[in-house]
Amino acid sequence: MADVTIKKMDNGPLQVKGEVRLEDGKGNTYDVKDTFFLCRCGHSANKPFCDGAHKAKGFEDDSTAK
Repeated sequence: MADVTIKKMDNGPLQVKGEVRLEDGKGNTYDVKDTFFLCRCGHSANKPFCDGAHKAKGFEDDSTAK
């Protein structure tokens, strides 16, 4: 697998860049592109993917790595 970067976006989703395989809990595979966004707020209607619901819900997390 190629290099993969997962970036925690301030007050938003996880951005995944690179060639990855994303599976659900049963081992079924999601179709993903080389860049996609995973929901962190829990309000997306398209879980596990982000649909921008965090903006309307006021999700906040701008913590940084230590």
